[in-house]
Amino acid sequence: MDIKRVGSQPSGKGPDAWFTGIVRVDPLFQVNSPARAAGASVTFEPGARTAWHTHPLGQTLIVTAGLGRVQREGGPIEEIRPGDVVWFPPGEKHWHGASPTVAMTHIAIEEQLDGKMVDWLEKVTDAEYGA
Repeated sequence: MDIKRVGSQPSGKGPDAWFTGIVRVDPLFQVNSPARAAGASVTFEPGARTAWHTHPLGQTLIVTAGLGRVQREGGPIEEIRPGDVVWFPPGEKHWHGASPTVAMTHIAIEEQLDGKMVDWLEKVTDAEYGA
């Protein structure tokens, strides 16, 4: 058994290469082999968002606070709210983040395949975000 105590894992700033705007990442759990899952609580300030990306084994988001946006390539932008659970299948190109005026926090869970959990792509433009 391993208990991660609140405050034992420092918060981190979302890297500029992967995010637009102010994003805080709070690690929850890392991959412990032979398990493949990892999770983090991610907070996006208003207007903040991920870059386009994919996950080799998919990703689950559990919205815990605020108002957010998600979009898969070729689909409409959809609003997400606390209690919503979003599943992106393996390889589906997508982005997620806060609404333009309200912050959003979600728990992100993904699995590692051959040492990789995510493939980061181009940033979401202001025009794409505002569509």
